Amino acid sequence: MVVRRAVERRSIRPAAEALTVTTMRLVANRHWWFLFSGILVAASLLVTARWGLRFGLDFTGGTLIEYGFPISRPTAGQVGELVKGVGVATDIVSQPLGADQLVLRFGHIEEDTHAKITAAVQGAYDDAKELRYESIGPTIGAELLRKTVWALVIAVVAIIVYIAYSFRGVSKPVPSWQYGLMADLALVHDVTITLGAFAVLGRFYQLEVNAPFIAALLTILGYSVNDTIVVFDRIRENLKRRRGDFAEVVEASLHETMRRSINTSLTVQLSLLAVLLVGGESTRGFALALIIGLAAGTYSSIFLASPLLVVAQRFGQRHRA
Repeated sequence: MVVRRAVERRSIRPAAEALTVTTMRLVANRHWWFLFSGILVAASLLVTARWGLRFGLDFTGGTLIEYGFPISRPTAGQVGELVKGVGVATDIVSQPLGADQLVLRFGHIEEDTHAKITAAVQGAYDDAKELRYESIGPTIGAELLRKTVWALVIAVVAIIVYIAYSFRGVSKPVPSWQYGLMADLALVHDVTITLGAFAVLGRFYQLEVNAPFIAALLTILGYSVNDTIVVFDRIRENLKRRRGDFAEVVEASLHETMRRSINTSLTVQLSLLAVLLVGGESTRGFALALIIGLAAGTYSSIFLASPLLVVAQRFGQRHRA
């Protein structure tokens, strides 16, 4: 009787697993996920190429001065004309910020010109108080942009090498380097969507790309690849324990890790939402970039990276045949 019950339990467990796999059908419906991702990536590339990113002073160089007017804030045009009278030759962008603040943006100036501008504004408006002053030369901005591009390229290449080395023991049915390649394709998906979102936000809401945004991109790379490796590691374990079609192993692995990935992402998103709503202006772009990028990263880890492994495996199988 005991042996019979044990046999029944062993026979029921695979049946339950098979039922779960066929119910989810994540891999079988991969063409829909690829189509959805393709539309998002194409739209992101289109808006980024059409509108571009609104680079901040960190990359373009120039000057930013923020004034507070606790009693009565003048119009942006009035302060802009006042600054022009000091002798600033470059174009001046004057924008209100919050309830009693105003931001001035223009080309790079020297410290003596900055002192003259502040003196003129405070002389015209008794309640004016300088809250922030930033001035970056165009050479420094161009150098930072170049280093940013190199940092992203090095990070992507290093991820391929690291994952290929970590999965060196897995050679069948997918070579180890393809795990790294698919993880990087998912990362390109995440970064492209984030850039497209900021192209739209910069166009309609004047949201700028600055140094904290680059830190957010690198954070997105790290979080997304970590989530993808968790799924890949489960695939590697199941390849040793299960026998059957590679697509079925990937399907089961996705089902086993999907809840963990989604729950982890939701808890992080709640924290970022609090930073977005309560944090200051300087952290808003950083938090928003992470919210968009981590959502895309969670999606790509489940619906993109692992199904791409199945595509690569079947392509290699047909090629060998």
